[in-house]
Amino acid sequence: MFGSNLLDRRGKAERVADQAWQHLLSAVGSAGDSVRDATRTARRSSSGLADDATDLVGTAAEEARRRAGLAFDALAGRRPALPWTLLIAAALAGAAIGWAAGTAARAAGSRDRTANEIEFVDVDRPNSPAGLDG
Repeated sequence: MFGSNLLDRRGKAERVADQAWQHLLSAVGSAGDSVRDATRTARRSSSGLADDATDLVGTAAEEARRRAGLAFDALAGRRPALPWTLLIAAALAGAAIGWAAGTAARAAGSRDRTANEIEFVDVDRPNSPAGLDG
């Protein structure tokens, strides 16, 4: 009872100030929670962006190093090396295509020969293999 009498005896301005103070504390508390959540979210998304940027910068740096090496070799008068893996891959692909074409050509040729090897027999001739002696 003593506490309630004390609050009642305060002036209206003091009660309004006390309510405002309580609202301010709750707003700061909820804003702090929101800021912490936003910070956590921003940290997660920025770490993903940072990883992507690091990958991009890393690949760009590798490409820049490669190009700088090629430029240095060109200025030194050295010719670029032959791309042996590309040449070997092209040769193997050509051999496989040639083998497939040769196999298809032989198969097509053997079908034509069997059609030309059919022997027609004339039954009206006396010496024909069908042999109607008589």
